[in-house]
Amino acid sequence: MLTALLCVGAVLLDWRFGEPRRWHPLAGFGWLAQRVEALAYGPPALNADLRRARGVGAVIALLVPFAVAAWLLGAIPLLGSAVALGLLYLAIGARSLAEHAEAVAVALQAGDLPLARERVGRIVSRDADDLDEEQISRATVESVLENGCDAIFGALVWFVLGGAAGAVAYRLANTLDAMWGYRTPRYQDFGWAAARLDDGLNWIPARLTALSYLAGGTKPALAWRCWREQAPGWKSSNAGSVMAAGAGALGLALGGPARYHGEWQSRPSLGEGLAPRAEDIGRAVALVRRAVWLWLAVIGLGGLILA
Repeated sequence: MLTALLCVGAVLLDWRFGEPRRWHPLAGFGWLAQRVEALAYGPPALNADLRRARGVGAVIALLVPFAVAAWLLGAIPLLGSAVALGLLYLAIGARSLAEHAEAVAVALQAGDLPLARERVGRIVSRDADDLDEEQISRATVESVLENGCDAIFGALVWFVLGGAAGAVAYRLANTLDAMWGYRTPRYQDFGWAAARLDDGLNWIPARLTALSYLAGGTKPALAWRCWREQAPGWKSSNAGSVMAAGAGALGLALGGPARYHGEWQSRPSLGEGLAPRAEDIGRAVALVRRAVWLWLAVIGLGGLILA
């Protein structure tokens, strides 16, 4: 029951205060990861196997100390619960996700495409400098759906399974994947461990997130069909499951070609229905919020049953 109460408390703290505006620990971790990368990456002529081994070592060096520290602090009598609550709060980014997405919608509704491009560029990795309204809306909705898992539900799953250490390890692994998990010449090998670890940690959360989108959407049958038929064709089955189910639940057509780092990628279609517009960004945010309350209800019920 304590775990359920801490989950509710952390979500409420995030809803009330959002992410720290200054000195967020994840920003500090990102700085540290850059320093470790500079030391561990190695010379340009390094072969693929050694580069990959260095990437594995970098991930271990960055994650293990913080996870162990979280476990030790969480085990302290009385103080441990407060530490766990604070760490889970810092691992959740529901309010920040909604604020960034809604800022894009506001710019689109005002007809300010340059501002909308700038704002969507803060939350997606694709090139945003020449996107039109439909493409900006699609990118934002996809980001909301996918990051619902990364920034909220994954942390909750691993907190339930592994306490504060689980939530910390998950969120830091997710951060490393966001920094290194690209199939580019620089990170193809060095980022392999970060990407594979994030894939493994997200396998269960992604499918639970997809299930909650199905339950919270207006088109559950379509969400199920899109999830079942479209997710296997996406480059990541985790992201494919989350976005296909979310797109179907919203009755929107997502996916399709997009440009990353100057190169076009041919992506499969996701969902079914109309192309997204500015107003659909708010619908995606509302779907994630409904899923959050559903998760808290299920976690709370589980806590009562096991109490």
